[in-house]
Amino acid sequence: MSGQTVFKRYELKYMLSNKQKEKIVSAMAQYMKPDKYGKTTIRNLYFDTDTYLLIRRSIEKPTYKEKLRVRSYSSAQAESTVFVELKKKFKKVVYKRRVPLKNSEAMAWLKGENHPKENTQIVKEIDYFMQFYGALHPTVFLSYEREAYYSKDDTGFRVTFDDNILCRQDNLSLEAEPYGTPILPKDKVLMEIKCSGGIPLWMTEILSAEKIYKTPFSKYGTAYKTLIFPQNHKLNAYNMLEVTKNA
Repeated sequence: MSGQTVFKRYELKYMLSNKQKEKIVSAMAQYMKPDKYGKTTIRNLYFDTDTYLLIRRSIEKPTYKEKLRVRSYSSAQAESTVFVELKKKFKKVVYKRRVPLKNSEAMAWLKGENHPKENTQIVKEIDYFMQFYGALHPTVFLSYEREAYYSKDDTGFRVTFDDNILCRQDNLSLEAEPYGTPILPKDKVLMEIKCSGGIPLWMTEILSAEKIYKTPFSKYGTAYKTLIFPQNHKLNAYNMLEVTKNA
């Protein structure tokens, strides 16, 4: 998975209780195998405009939406490999294209200080994206603990479980340890089914038996609604009050 740079798939999300997760993991045992890395802490830096244009558009649920982030699967030092990811969604299909770079190189590129030596097609797409939106910068650090499972028959069917999802707007660095505001309901786990086609019958049966249904959930979108928008609203209200006082 770490070597893959192009993805096209459906990503279906479900909010589970811990008890429901246990039942699904038990049902998966015959068909799925856990990721060799076990439970990992994923760190992300999301990039956006000063007005949060990308996430505000995404929340409106358009036919097409896109976002830019840098992801690390561990604490990233300057020489650590991270992934610059351009993620798009069109008519429910997710397209993800990513470039592996050293952390220092990735951040220099996205800050406009230096360009990657290999000018691949994906690099060109990300360049165009940054030129189109202009002045993108890190807006939120988002981390979570993930357990991943893969189909034993190598069909590409994948299931992940994310919990302890945290977001913050300070210390925006992949080198920093995870901390921040929780954005998952208490005692809940986010399950994602990632597949290129239909869901296996055994999975649909366990979902139906447990009355588990798809739910719309965006980590960055929830971080915006939970943390960013309330803070900005409060700041704007304060600024308006100061303007009124000084008028």
